[in-house]
Amino acid sequence: MSPWEKLLERPHSRGHMVQLYKQGDVVSLAANVSRYLWEGLKRGESALVVVTPQHRESLCLELEKLGAVPQSAVENGQLRFLDAWKTLSRIMAGAQPDWERFESVAAAAIGRVWPKKPGAGVRVYGEMVGLLWKARQFAAANRLEQLWNGLLAQSSFSAYCSYEIDIFGKDFHPGSVDAILRAHTHVIPARPDSNLEVALHKAMDEILGAGAEELKTRVGRRRPSWASMPNTETILLGLREYVPSQAEGILARARRLCLQ
Repeated sequence: MSPWEKLLERPHSRGHMVQLYKQGDVVSLAANVSRYLWEGLKRGESALVVVTPQHRESLCLELEKLGAVPQSAVENGQLRFLDAWKTLSRIMAGAQPDWERFESVAAAAIGRVWPKKPGAGVRVYGEMVGLLWKARQFAAANRLEQLWNGLLAQSSFSAYCSYEIDIFGKDFHPGSVDAILRAHTHVIPARPDSNLEVALHKAMDEILGAGAEELKTRVGRRRPSWASMPNTETILLGLREYVPSQAEGILARARRLCLQ
């Protein structure tokens, strides 16, 4: 079991995880989130899910594949769904999320699913930040992340959110995702593929020559305030930060190596 699978199974108390996914790739997102929720439900934990109606359907299907009965969990109060769009409208004051509104709405929702079993925790999955980001309301998304962190500091639960950002796209670069990485404790890989990591290293050696080792060292010294990230995401950010003119060529070469 990979470290990321273990994290989904037993997330850190007050941990704040994030997954970046490609537009239309709901499969990998639903698979990871449903596992995160199911592992908690099996242990007697409760879950709050703030999700779009479309993704709710995908999550319920994946939960059923794992053995859960979402409707029963909802009826007994162990699982609660909120509409992400409607909930977002309740916490906004103008163009920014408001702390008092957020605390009132989110804390009350978490309180309604707080488990009766002593010592059991609560797992939260939310898409409101992703909706703000997709609407290019970046400051509002960053503000909402800080509000979640403020609530996490007050109460012992774990949080998981997602953004529609393709890690292989040009938007995945330090200047764009810096605030996201600083707001979270862990990044969940969208595509766990060790072959790609090996191919990236080989492509760097082929294209950068002697400079590849220096770059790998610099990438390894990434900003300590960022979330803990899988190696593939770390390498991709390093390429776009330190050798942006060669990043796409290295990635294209890595993809070809994976197909050989």
